[in-house]
Amino acid sequence: MFRFSLCSLLLLLGLAVPAVAQVSVKPYGFVRNYLNFDSRKTYTVIGGEYNMIPYDELWNEDRSEDLNAVPCVQLQALTTRVGLNIQGPEVLGWQSCGKIEGDFGGFETKNMVFRIRQAYVKLSCSSETRSSELLVGQAWHPLSGDIMPETLGMAAGAPFRPHSRTPQIRATQEFGLHNSEFKIGYTAALLYQLQYMNNGPADASDPTSVASTNFALNALWPEAYLGFNFKNNGFLFILGVDAQLLRPRTHAKIGTVTKKVDERIASVTPTAYVKYQNNKLDIQFRTLLAQNTSHLNQLCGYAVTGVNEDGSWNYAPIRNSISYLNIAYGNKVRCNLFMGLIKNLGAGEELHDFSMGGGAYRIYMKGGENFTQLNSIYRIAPSISYNVKAFNIGLEYEWTACTYGDLDTHGAVRNNDNLHQVMNHRICAMVKYNF
Repeated sequence: MFRFSLCSLLLLLGLAVPAVAQVSVKPYGFVRNYLNFDSRKTYTVIGGEYNMIPYDELWNEDRSEDLNAVPCVQLQALTTRVGLNIQGPEVLGWQSCGKIEGDFGGFETKNMVFRIRQAYVKLSCSSETRSSELLVGQAWHPLSGDIMPETLGMAAGAPFRPHSRTPQIRATQEFGLHNSEFKIGYTAALLYQLQYMNNGPADASDPTSVASTNFALNALWPEAYLGFNFKNNGFLFILGVDAQLLRPRTHAKIGTVTKKVDERIASVTPTAYVKYQNNKLDIQFRTLLAQNTSHLNQLCGYAVTGVNEDGSWNYAPIRNSISYLNIAYGNKVRCNLFMGLIKNLGAGEELHDFSMGGGAYRIYMKGGENFTQLNSIYRIAPSISYNVKAFNIGLEYEWTACTYGDLDTHGAVRNNDNLHQVMNHRICAMVKYNF
């Protein structure tokens, strides 16, 4: 019996060794520390490293002091990262590979846990005129991906840049001769939510805005993206559109009885992107007409526009015009300038007033009620970094200005009587060691 078991084990090992020999694993990552100073209280995530925008003024009883005008400073290494690039065998003529990547930004500063950033498998094949890829797993959202401005801060340009990693099934094809500069291709993806979520009502009767995967999962249909790209002589052009369907509530209370309701909110976000890269110079420009992109770390969402007899609600997406320009130059010493603009365009139709004239609107967006009265956001962020082999050090100044005001009946902020600007000055110093 022992001999039989030993022989069986040796046979299994003999069969496994050739398969294992076809797999190579390469670790990578970095240790990164941020020292951040903010001139006032700001909306941040990941323990304050991921900076979004400054909060509105919060005046005390006699309006002598703005209670949000409080500076702070912190030093953290929460985004230290580790990953594995896995190169596997050929499968039915396709080359296989995979990736596992994580960092320590799972919760806030009191409870740091290792979180998954990316975890996917990918099949690829190429010929003289075409290359194809099929990816399944958690990876960068197609609106994010490799399209990333060279800011030093952890937010990488958000909320001006879409930022999300999410479970997905993604197909990519590119056409063009290998020795040709001109290439054309497309990306198509079905996406599901996990770490980055839309906002919606807490439950059937509680109007509080909360983030949850349920709003997307209950709609059954996944988010969908389709984009086309063109490459030629250092230029990259991308035209894409992202479509999403949410189901904010599955039931509602009608009198004393709770009943199921069928609610849907659809949104469509078109985008255009252009990049020019030549030697030391890199220029990027992106613009979106964003609808309900709170799951992409952007400050827009949707609002209730009507109440039906069966207790269900009608909704309309809050639209934002979002653009940024990023210019970088250099190698060992690299300079970068990021500029971003967001404009709140409202819902395009009248919101439902739950207080019958008192202006009690229900808007569900990232950050909750703190940012329903945003008119516009501006950001200018110059930076300089020194890069030598595995070592990087950099300094960035980030000026972010938000214009707040009074919300009108269509979800926009156009009342000039109360328009006022709030600014935050952030100084970010970074030290990073790559391996």
